Amino acid sequence: MKHLTPATDRLVHWYGFGDAKQICRWEGAYCANHFLGSPAFAVHPLEALVAAGHEIAAVVTQPDRPAGRRRTLSSPPVKQAADRLGLPVIQPETLRDQHVIDQLAALRPDLGVVAAYGEILRKKVLAIPPLGYLNVHPSLLPLHRGPTPVAGAILAGDQETGVSVMRLDPGMDSGPLLAQAVVPLAPDARAGALTDGLFRMGARMLVEVLEPYASGVLVPHEQDHQQATYTRLLTKGDGNVDWSLPAIVIERMIRAYDPWPTTFTTWHGHVVRIIAARVVGRDPDAALPGTFLGAGESGGPLVATGGGVLELRELQPAGGRVMSGDGWLRGRHDAEGRFGV
Repeated sequence: MKHLTPATDRLVHWYGFGDAKQICRWEGAYCANHFLGSPAFAVHPLEALVAAGHEIAAVVTQPDRPAGRRRTLSSPPVKQAADRLGLPVIQPETLRDQHVIDQLAALRPDLGVVAAYGEILRKKVLAIPPLGYLNVHPSLLPLHRGPTPVAGAILAGDQETGVSVMRLDPGMDSGPLLAQAVVPLAPDARAGALTDGLFRMGARMLVEVLEPYASGVLVPHEQDHQQATYTRLLTKGDGNVDWSLPAIVIERMIRAYDPWPTTFTTWHGHVVRIIAARVVGRDPDAALPGTFLGAGESGGPLVATGGGVLELRELQPAGGRVMSGDGWLRGRHDAEGRFGV
């Protein structure tokens, strides 16, 4: 079944409808749940569940960890939201600990909800709720399984993206689907803002599917595993620009790696972060990758790549402020050479 929701211009795919069957211990109208999540965008599903009246037996999130330059102990955004909402919080070092597994089982949840928790759930944990765990995943599964699906979609140059609600199984984002929403992937989309938007959409979808899923009306539908693609964890080094890559690939990296790990290069030994760029339709004239070719139409530096030319529109010198490419270039007295050497 498919329908278009006019308010958000999103195509929503609802998978398998079966015969109604009561499979949830209802208290009033809602299931008892526990919620697993950690980063800021995972707050959206948690808030949506609370706003819809669902009982949250516990919120499970990562431990407080040092953050920032001063390494001050900081709570995950989901913990901060749970405290604000008056919800009990559990912060285990790992879900492999049998004591933690027993603690979760003692809550007797009907189902669990997972949104970017930060650890793969093993079979013992998956077996706790009778209805299993529902997961909000910001991609059109089976595409871009794994930890960085939004960056994966941008890097691949996809024309559309979306969000999936699935039931977790022991595999890597391979569980059966309950619903998907499809949206266009804008050519200037950046991973941070896009991830937040997809989780907001996923939060609404999650609330919509809970009741038909818990009552047995909505039956999860197997993914097409032959079509699966995978993403991996990013490292800081991924953001170091290899100028032998085509310009279009580097431009996608700049958007896919925002806000982390960011995209950066060096100029005469000094690190420069690249905030925004555009592909220029010209031949680099056999110049070595990374070579500075002059100023572009907007005044930013033109850089030769392994395929085409890239104009750097916004940059940030190490320890400095973000500035236009034009402003950065005007301030240079060493405007010859190559980036990244």
